[in-house]
Amino acid sequence: MNGMPHVTHLRSFSLFGLSDIKLLFDDDELNEWDRERALERLSQVNLPAAAATSVIPQIQTDWSPAGQIFFFTLHTTNPAYDPMEMKSIEDWVVEKNFKAVPNIVDVASFGGPTREYQVRVDPDKLISYGLSIGQVEQQLTNNNTNGGGSFIEAGLQQINVREVGLVRNVHDIENTVILAKNGTPLHVKDIAVVSQGPKIRLGQFARSKRLPDGRVVDNDDVVSGIVLLRKGAEADTALKGIHRKIEELNDHILPPGVTIDPLIDRSDLVRFTTNTVLHNLTVGFILVTLVLMLFLGNVRAALIVAITIPFSLLFASICLQLKQVPANLLSLGALDFGMVVDGAIVMVENIVRHLGHQERVTKPIRDRIRDAAHEVQRPVFYAITIIITAYLPIFTLQRVEGRLFRPMAWTVAFALLGAVLFSMTLAPVLASFFFRKETREWENPVIVWMTKIYRQAVTWVVHNRWAMIAVSLAAVACSLWLLQGERIGSEFLPHLDEGALWVRGTLAPSTGPTEGVHLSNQARIILCSFPEVTQCSSQTGRPDDGSDTTSFFNTEYFADLKPKEQWRPAFHQNKDEVIAAMNRELNQLPGVIWNFSQPIADNMEEAVSGVKSQLVTKIYGEDLRVLEDKAVQVVNVMKTVRGIADLGIFRVVGQPNENFIVDREKCARYQINVADVQDAINTAAGGNALTQVLQGEARYDLVMRYLPKFRSTKEAIENIRLLAPTGERVSLGQLCKIEERDEGGEIYREGNERYVPVKYSVRGRDLGGTIEEAIEKVNKGVQLPRGYHMNWEGEYESEKRAEARLFIIVPLTIFIIFLIIYGAFGSAKWACLHLVNVGVARVGGLMALYLTGTHFSVSSGVGFMALFGVSIQTGVIMVEYINQLRSRGMPIVEAAIEGATRRLRPIMMTMLVATLGLLPAALSHEIGSDSQRPFAIVVVGGLIADLAMSIFLLPTFYVWWARPTDHLPPVEEARSVYESGEGAQE
Repeated sequence: MNGMPHVTHLRSFSLFGLSDIKLLFDDDELNEWDRERALERLSQVNLPAAAATSVIPQIQTDWSPAGQIFFFTLHTTNPAYDPMEMKSIEDWVVEKNFKAVPNIVDVASFGGPTREYQVRVDPDKLISYGLSIGQVEQQLTNNNTNGGGSFIEAGLQQINVREVGLVRNVHDIENTVILAKNGTPLHVKDIAVVSQGPKIRLGQFARSKRLPDGRVVDNDDVVSGIVLLRKGAEADTALKGIHRKIEELNDHILPPGVTIDPLIDRSDLVRFTTNTVLHNLTVGFILVTLVLMLFLGNVRAALIVAITIPFSLLFASICLQLKQVPANLLSLGALDFGMVVDGAIVMVENIVRHLGHQERVTKPIRDRIRDAAHEVQRPVFYAITIIITAYLPIFTLQRVEGRLFRPMAWTVAFALLGAVLFSMTLAPVLASFFFRKETREWENPVIVWMTKIYRQAVTWVVHNRWAMIAVSLAAVACSLWLLQGERIGSEFLPHLDEGALWVRGTLAPSTGPTEGVHLSNQARIILCSFPEVTQCSSQTGRPDDGSDTTSFFNTEYFADLKPKEQWRPAFHQNKDEVIAAMNRELNQLPGVIWNFSQPIADNMEEAVSGVKSQLVTKIYGEDLRVLEDKAVQVVNVMKTVRGIADLGIFRVVGQPNENFIVDREKCARYQINVADVQDAINTAAGGNALTQVLQGEARYDLVMRYLPKFRSTKEAIENIRLLAPTGERVSLGQLCKIEERDEGGEIYREGNERYVPVKYSVRGRDLGGTIEEAIEKVNKGVQLPRGYHMNWEGEYESEKRAEARLFIIVPLTIFIIFLIIYGAFGSAKWACLHLVNVGVARVGGLMALYLTGTHFSVSSGVGFMALFGVSIQTGVIMVEYINQLRSRGMPIVEAAIEGATRRLRPIMMTMLVATLGLLPAALSHEIGSDSQRPFAIVVVGGLIADLAMSIFLLPTFYVWWARPTDHLPPVEEARSVYESGEGAQE
């Protein structure tokens, strides 16, 4: 698989009997082409001759780490159906029905014993009849076939001739003839016990439910399944199809008493998060509307502005559909209605103000509306263009962060594009219909009082500029102070609260099935004993089909949680405190390393790092024992780092193996081939599927093994006897040198190098500061041999990758914004003035993060980009108006004061609606609010500070920097401003 285009990571994981290879591609990949290339490479694989028939490389069905959309278990009240029967129903009834649902590519089954037909041979009888294992294998295989004999004609009909020789049941297998001597047949039943039985189990699934009265109903062996969504398909439609199919299965298809019981339904999470986002949007919309009514004082004007919202949403929806970009919950949650209506507010407010000043204006209403619209169309256009440009860095994000935030950027950009079209074209037209008669501007007494106070304050500040300079420098210094150390901290992305926990317990690599199941039963009951948990499931080992690369040392648990309002007061609705309490209880079970995550997050973390953990440190090298020794040293150092949790090593050495090393000289002495020894180990001890028994659509393996007493211990396997051509009976112990050695149980590889992973999480501290301290201490305390190296991966690697990219893109974006402002004003001076305002505005966003205890992440970084755009919009509106006043001859100081005072109302409106539009999202802590809350906190905090500072900073610095030779708008464009200004003054 090396050298495939667009591959970013090539990983493999191997353990006894199973190897798994994963390829991760970059954002330019085409999924269908990637799978075709992988299949093409698979066809070139050359396996050893001995493994060619038993090792079959297969490509996984087409689903992504986020494709596990529905988990279920089978429940029965009918005593006729035991776990093995339920497993057959799962495999041959439920699975095929779910696959019939559009966009469902597979169903991963877990739990329950798989039925097979077992031929358990007595080796003593085998030897007494002079038979070899191969002879019995051949007869069982050859006597289970159908054949065709063409056809014959009978009258007008064609009648097909068929030989029906398939075995149908245990009786047919028992009566299969192995050989005949002197006319006496030897049947399979003469040398073996034939029955139906369970396949060697590689895992077990269990489920517990906590009843309202506190009792726990436990079932330690259930059949479960995971419904997998095709990569790139729409989950909502598929889930609706699954729900309809479940209703059909429960009512009409499954046997009486057997039902499908949902365990994890992705639609529940979608419903919770959608309700949270819609609630925040609704409250934001109401607050925005109230602000419009309060400031405009005109129902018709407020209605025109409010129409911007549905128009922009419709426009964005059409554009997203044309571009085939899915609008996710983050897209809707980050859509600030206040930001959307900003342009319309400026436009409609100016129209209302013009129509309200009638004393010295004789123009018709339509001409006055046109003049008012012409007066602000430039600042409106440039302001919204700058906001859209501020989102440019989001389009350059890669991988996980790019897939999350790019749809949001497209949604906001299209919505703002619709808003600017509405503001500049439809808003004036609607105003000409809504204001057919004279209208008078309502003088809000609060606004009048605020304007009067503001005029006095801004006049004082303009004449005492050093006070404003001092405040600005203090704001910059505060920003730098907040950025130092871990005052705010950093993380990659805020974790979406899924309302559940996914717990993993890792045992020693050599753990067997009995111990693994015993521990998982204990841990499941412990988790379900918490009143905050409604149900809990556990899985030990892996599914029988090998779709998960693990063994009995790995136990995983799903703990479904009640709403936080129903938790005990001691936890303060804090999930970390619940996790800490669970961890204390689980740590009473010795020899287990625990890890806490969430169902979807767990899959995503494994996809990012290649290890079942949120964060991982990988130590690369050749020798497994050296790697594990260095991993132990790393763990000892990391134990001293505050914030590190769930720390542990995925052990790769320590799996005891019973090695039967063939002695070729002894084999030659007894004329026994090495292949015969291998067959004895594979078939007699391990059991091989020779053929299949068909029962309708169901197919069950027919397996041959020795009776349990001849293979269940080391001594029994040593005594397995083979028949030499001379008739002598020879045991495996005579043919092999037997060694018991601790060897590699698992092998991790990435980039063609072996590695040992050290897994951990971060709780109670920011991710960036914690990992950086750990890196510093590990680099000082652990020395790696030559040829060995270490990587810090997982979310930390993603965070650093995103930071490095934004470090390049954000300055470039600021430069582009500078060019746009320069194009709007024709002056680098005013462009720099706007950037100074942006630099000061960031203090509010940083302070909001600090006060709320929110870490800096990609989400909050996106919030700063939006904040920069809105901050520049404020400056564009004010500075453009001041320049227009100066064009008509007003002195610099008077124009700055007058322009700032007249633009106070639209600036306050744009800032307040943008702030209040995201205030519900900033305050929300419901399920689904986590991803958008950092974004909203930055915008709300930043805009509050920006409103308080920019209305003083801009006129003060304007007067300081302005000169009589400044480039100003043409006189004709400013005439209406001057005329309306005379009316206002008069």
